[in-house]
Amino acid sequence: MIKEIVNRSSVRTYSDKKISDENIKTILEAGRLAPSWMNVQPWHFISISEQETKNLLYELSFCQNHVKTASHVILCLADITAWDDSKFRKILQSRGMADEQINNIFKNETLYPKLKGDERVLLRTVEQCTYAMSQMILEAENLGISSCVIGALGNELTESNQEIYLKLRNKLEIPDKVYLMSMITLGYNSKPELEIKKIRKDFNEVVSKEKFGQKFD
Repeated sequence: MIKEIVNRSSVRTYSDKKISDENIKTILEAGRLAPSWMNVQPWHFISISEQETKNLLYELSFCQNHVKTASHVILCLADITAWDDSKFRKILQSRGMADEQINNIFKNETLYPKLKGDERVLLRTVEQCTYAMSQMILEAENLGISSCVIGALGNELTESNQEIYLKLRNKLEIPDKVYLMSMITLGYNSKPELEIKKIRKDFNEVVSKEKFGQKFD
């Protein structure tokens, strides 16, 4: 198994050492190259290193200290405008699809979630963003950089800390219909000597063979 998957754990204690722009770009590139259903790529990432903005993110995330002490914070934005007719059609055309095939996709609510409304679009968008986040934290681990995914924060999904969230959106000039889904803190572990035990459910508790509840030998 890939060692980054085995070894990675959420780290919340960071040293003062800063991550290079080269490494940050490599991590972001890992996110850009993530799998995307129908190749919509409905994401946008903002790399944050300015302390003033990190302090605001600290408030937004209910004062989680590692948010403001991290070298960088990657904001993972869900861009539901990626599903707009013109953008989606352009992506499908880039895959070499004929107009008839594209038009059939636009009539299929499974393939084109906009037919089911904004909530369905947001769900499919959040789903895809998680793929990109997973690849970024694994690439960070590959580079010797620790990370932690932050989901407890104010946004459209939690409907909390809305005053601070609006302040952040204005400060970063985040467009309408582009939502902060979660963020990733990045830094160098200041306490690498502390072993962090990865606690997971037993294999057969979360995995079945052929049908639900049937175990592997």
